[in-house]
Formats: sequence, structure tokens, C-alpha cells
Amino acid sequence: MEPNETEKLENLRKLISLYFNRSKSNNNKSDVYTTQVNINYYEIGCVITNMIKMCILTLDNEGDKRSSTNKNPINVSLVLEMVLEMFPINEFELLSEINQMFVADN
Repeated sequence: MEPNETEKLENLRKLISLYFNRSKSNNNKSDVYTTQVNINYYEIGCVITNMIKMCILTLDNEGDKRSSTNKNPINVSLVLEMVLEMFPINEFELLSEINQMFVADN
């Protein structure tokens, strides 16, 4: 393996150790509880996409309003908060770093 390729692999290992840390601690003493769900990124993307589609449909059909026919409205802001929590921003940062590392050479 060429020295440049070895250096790239070592940089990649360092980036992975920085960004792919699954343990997220909640150090504050609030009533917020977090859970870790181990699913792959395709599944996360599908869940997030479906949640956003549900919010759009809910808002378009006024499903977030309480009425005589809709006894249990959907709390769109709560769903969107969940989407933000699920969004793998650290991993996207890692992918950007990897992209920059490999595109810079071309």
C-alpha cells in the first residue's frame, strides 16, 4: 500500500473514532430520558422521511386540530422534535470530512 493510502486510512480511523460514538449521555438532571436504538442509516432515513411526510399530511388535513371527529390530534411539534433527535448529524459530519479528504486529492 502506498504511503499516501496508509495515511488516508489512518485519518479515516481517527475520524471514525471521533464521530461514530453511539453512547450519548444525558448529564443534566431533567426529566428527559434518551434511548439508543441500533438500526442502520437507511432505516433511520426511512423513519425520518415517513415522520416528515406524516407531519405534512397532518398539517395539510388539519390533523393537528382538535375537533368533534378528531379526538386525538397529532402533536406535530413533538414529532418534529423526535425527528431532530433521530437525525444523525455527527455521522453526516463524518461523511463530509471523508468526502473532503478524498475529493481534495482529485
